[in-house]
Amino acid sequence: QRVNVTVRSGLAMVLSGSAEPCAQLRVSSIGVVGSAEQNRRHSARFFELLTARLGLGAERIIIRFYPLEPWQIGKNGTVMTFL
Repeated sequence: QRVNVTVRSGLAMVLSGSAEPCAQLRVSSIGVVGSAEQNRRHSARFFELLTARLGLGAERIIIRFYPLEPWQIGKNGTVMTFL
């Protein structure tokens, strides 16, 4: 209910100066990705999943965390602040 996933394959990407296969994961959440300690734990789990599923080395994956405030997400005709 609180997780959305979008996959866009076939994009031209360069990571660390190389166009070899790579992946970028963007994670945004309210109250879950707001600190280095939280993101360190999430990063370890995401890297474990992504390296296994995609067959990429960890050096070919980058994760970007975006902390959000409840008023920044609209849902059901309002914002999460009021839900």
